[in-house]
Amino acid sequence: MLSELEIQAVIGFTGKITQGLILHPDNEHIIYPLGSTIVVRHIISRAQTFLRGHDNQISVITVSRSGDYVASGQRTYMGFQADIIIWDFKERSMIHRLKLHKVLIQSLSFSYNELYLASLGGIDDKNMLIVWDIKAGKALYGTPNRDPVNQVQFYNQSDEKMIAVLNTGVQILTIDKQNKKIQSVDVNFGNVKRTFTCVAIDKNDKYCYCGTKTGDVFEIQMDMAIYKRLAPVKKLFSQGVNCVGLLPNGDIIVGAGDGMIAKVSFQTMQIVASSELLGGVTSITFTNDYTHFFTGTSQSNIYWLDTEKLIPELRNTCHYERINDVAFPHNYSDVFATSSLNDIRVWNAKNRQELLRIQVPNLECWAVAFMNDGKSIVSGWSDGKIRAFLPQSGRLMYVINDAHIHGCTSLTCTSDCQRIISGGSEGEVRVWEIGKQTQVMKSSMKEHRGRVWSIQVRRNNEQAVSASADGSCIIWDLKSFTRVMCLFESTLFKMVLYHPEESQLLTTGSDRKITYWETFDGQAIRMLDGSEEGEVNALAITKEGEHFVSGGEDKEVKLWGYDEGICYFKGQGHSGTITRITISPDQKSIISVGAEGAIFIWKMPESVINAKAQQELPTVQSVKKQNELQQQTQQQQSLQAPKDSQSQKSNPVAKSVKSGTKSSKK
Repeated sequence: MLSELEIQAVIGFTGKITQGLILHPDNEHIIYPLGSTIVVRHIISRAQTFLRGHDNQISVITVSRSGDYVASGQRTYMGFQADIIIWDFKERSMIHRLKLHKVLIQSLSFSYNELYLASLGGIDDKNMLIVWDIKAGKALYGTPNRDPVNQVQFYNQSDEKMIAVLNTGVQILTIDKQNKKIQSVDVNFGNVKRTFTCVAIDKNDKYCYCGTKTGDVFEIQMDMAIYKRLAPVKKLFSQGVNCVGLLPNGDIIVGAGDGMIAKVSFQTMQIVASSELLGGVTSITFTNDYTHFFTGTSQSNIYWLDTEKLIPELRNTCHYERINDVAFPHNYSDVFATSSLNDIRVWNAKNRQELLRIQVPNLECWAVAFMNDGKSIVSGWSDGKIRAFLPQSGRLMYVINDAHIHGCTSLTCTSDCQRIISGGSEGEVRVWEIGKQTQVMKSSMKEHRGRVWSIQVRRNNEQAVSASADGSCIIWDLKSFTRVMCLFESTLFKMVLYHPEESQLLTTGSDRKITYWETFDGQAIRMLDGSEEGEVNALAITKEGEHFVSGGEDKEVKLWGYDEGICYFKGQGHSGTITRITISPDQKSIISVGAEGAIFIWKMPESVINAKAQQELPTVQSVKKQNELQQQTQQQQSLQAPKDSQSQKSNPVAKSVKSGTKSSKK
């Protein structure tokens, strides 16, 4: 069995999940999904704990009234069962794993007294509604539905009544224990037709409020199963209503798809206050006293607002699209940069907060790197330009226009900070001379026929190696700008690395193999199976070269022994393809980024760190032995000195030997 890599921290929040952000009833923790992991974060200390048990992306999450239970459901592949997991919040442990639904869990809801859990499947599961016994972990009642159902919600004062929000209407459901059935009553909307999305029920179970894709909110009298009023008056919410929350005085908090958060008066059904947020509002979760609330958006931002004036305060932010690259500054582990759609972000590695955001709208950043002197962040973009920014202010330093025709896909810098080597999607490798005022192309090397995925430079800046999707890795001479050697394999190369000794290369690609190459003659020495499922996209190697890390489409981070070629540790948490991996310069943590926009910070195992320390111990002992030997020789020489003094006068060769030994000691 492989040992588990420990998650040190995560940066990310899957904001596209409706009601995915939940403030725990203890008012101290927020709970949200990130890929296949549930993150429990303390609001003040920002300490994180993780609930891990799903093998694919989490689709829904809910918390019981007391806060003792957390339930989560996932999506999976067509034809496979989708799991529901009930967690014990205090112990941070799994209680039950429930398996009946297929492909997708659409909605979950705990009953009033926490006796039952209602779960809703997707279209592929025939919109199956199942009621589970929480203590026994068994299914009690179930019923399919013809129309797609978006949400199911238990009443606030009853364990036997629910509301189901269908695409075409709303149903009031009652559990019939005698006949073991679920009875349904359709709400009468008259001639009004809408596509319904969400529901919120008041504390007394008299009224509920349903949001629609049209952008209005329906007030429904639940005992009569009839709709009463529409809100807001004379104005609809743009891009539909995603979520609804209720205040104790009856006012409605509405989150819209265009990023508007609004308060609608219960009496007049008009908008009293509103604010604009970045991304469509997907979650609303109130504090116990209802004076403030958290809200999450589809662009993975978390805001803190007051219920009176709705003044937003940004509390947390992260990437919401695929992350393409990650980089540390030279020999500095407290900060790292990531590149994604529209922006580059610089993060504090200790408290996981965003320090800087560099935005270039409507473009995608494919590669990012720090100059060794730390004075600039260099990046390659989808419009074919190379842009350099100041690392503290994010101000643009210079732009190399038309660096590559169809986008700059990879780049690296020489250690003297005078050159940038870049690769493009058309296969060209170009060398740029960076001056104080000018950026000049020194050479354009046209040998690759496919996208250049990775470039690495030797420490002496005389050679570089590039890996391409055409199935070749080429070692270039950076003095004559010619090809030194070419490595061929029937694969799309995704990554190439120099071993720290620079006598070997490490490559990986679409054939799922990790290959060792000799740089002297270009021969493949060893091939490892990097993955059983998908291609391997990312590699990173430790400073000593004793271990390396890999990741790819199997969504697992793997730590290998270099000499043995054996995988010792495995880390699971990503729900999308791992696109890049790097090891911090202090060798204490591994950072992996994925297609779902998540940044995972893994703790380097102590056995690996201890192995490095043990390697250094013999050298310390050998130094001590050398010192002891030197002291012994000095004592022997001092004893022999009176005898040798007479012979030195007559023998000039002895003088020179003695002086030589003295100088060597010095």
